[in-house]
Formats: sequence, structure tokens, C-alpha cells
Amino acid sequence: MSGKLILCATPIGNLDDMSPRAVATLGEADIVACEDTRRARKLFSHFGLSVRELVVYNEATEQRKAANLVKQIAAGRTVVLISDAGMPGLSDPGYRLVTLCVEQGLNVGVVPGPNAAVSALVISGLPPGRFVFEGFLPRKRGDRRRRFESLLDEVRTIVFYESPHRIADSLEDLRDVLGDRPVALARELTKMYEEVRRGTASEVLAGVREEPPRGEMVVVVQGAVHQSKPEPTAEELASRASALMDTGIPRKEAMAQVAREMDVSKKKVFDALVGSKD
Repeated sequence: MSGKLILCATPIGNLDDMSPRAVATLGEADIVACEDTRRARKLFSHFGLSVRELVVYNEATEQRKAANLVKQIAAGRTVVLISDAGMPGLSDPGYRLVTLCVEQGLNVGVVPGPNAAVSALVISGLPPGRFVFEGFLPRKRGDRRRRFESLLDEVRTIVFYESPHRIADSLEDLRDVLGDRPVALARELTKMYEEVRRGTASEVLAGVREEPPRGEMVVVVQGAVHQSKPEPTAEELASRASALMDTGIPRKEAMAQVAREMDVSKKKVFDALVGSKD
């Protein structure tokens, strides 16, 4: 009988956020795959856990260790994957391992818990109903600006992670490319110095330059707000339809074309023509 891969969320700061189910899952694991054994052992020590086997699974080791972990799962062992903080697979290793398990028909489970992106989103004060998560932005300015350019028409709230030494540059690029939109900068979530700075991109950038923030941070940005076009007047509709008919276009086709061009119903164009004759 095959084992199971379990993705287990761990606290993003406050250890009291660790769920009883997550603690039990780690305690029952045959293998715990983690990014950093030192951080993992601190977590285990806090909850009085002893782990049978601990494996380093990070960006540097993921490619060569994923296949072996899959073999262990296929042999009946339970492998629990954790990241340094939050949910594995989101801007942390995990996707490759999940994919390999799915391809081989192995069981994959999840123990949900703390997540910095979602936590920042819901306290940002920006619309949380629909959002897009961009992970970490590119380090090079040109690549970062191109990423922002690709988001110019994104109407959903945008969430991304950033490091303290790049936050000012990223906010400047955000402002220059996306415009001076409302922004929330959340840092050190669930920790003693938790803070959320809100304002326009320019205002938050000025605050960052005046008082550089420390710690892990999440940036939440309002999506694009498209201004609705003013509805054309009856005179404009009638004038455009009449001009088309004067060129020889049949009345019915002219009304349909105006309706498409001006994004109105054919009835509105018809009523405008009738009204102009009256």
C-alpha cells in the first residue's frame, strides 16, 4: 500500500498559530522534508516533537531529492513537506514533488494554516474578493517593470512578496508603471512588530524611504479601474447612423454597425433615428 505526501502549513511568525492537526501530522510523519533543518528543529522543539527522519528539501536540492521522496511514498511511507513559514508550494518548493506524486497516482493531502499573502490581503483594506498572487517580483529592474506592464489591465487586487532591500525600488517601479494606486505594505505579520502601511504608491514609497521597513513583507495593490465610456447621446447615434446610410449602407446594417461601435442596443439606435425625424 502506498504512503502519502502531506503539505503542512507552519506559522509565519507567531508559533501559537500552529494548529493541533499540524502538530499531530508532524509527529506521525515517517519523513519531514524541510527547507532548513535548524528552523525545523526549533519548531519541533517548541511542540515537543521528535521526528523519525528529517530531509533538506529546498530550491538547491529539490530537483535531485524529489524522485527519492516519491519512491519513499510509493513504498508506503508518509512524507510531510513544510517550508520555513506558511504554505509549501507558494513561493516555496513543493510544486515539483506534488506533480510527480500526481503523475504516479500517489495520495497528496494538505494541512492548511497560516499564509502571508492571504493574511495581508484581508487586512489591506483593498478588495479581497478577487486577487492575483505574483509571488516574488523579478530582481532586475527591467524584468520587474515588464512584469508590472503585464499587469496594467489586471482588474483583480494584486499581491506580491518583496524583500527589505528591494522594496523601495519595487514601489518606485510600481508607481511609474501602474500609476499612483492605493497600496498596502504589510510586514512581520503575526509577529511583535506587525505593521501595515496604507496609502498611494507615492505615499508608501515616501514612508519607506524615510523609515526603511525590516522583516518579511507583502505588498497589496489595487487592480486597474477602467473608466466607463460616457453613453452616446441620441443625437450622436442618429447622426452616425444617418452618415452611414448616406454612403449607401442599408438602414438595418447601419443601425447594427452603430450599435457595435458605440456599445449600445440596436433599439437605442432605432429610437434615436425615429426621434431625429420627429
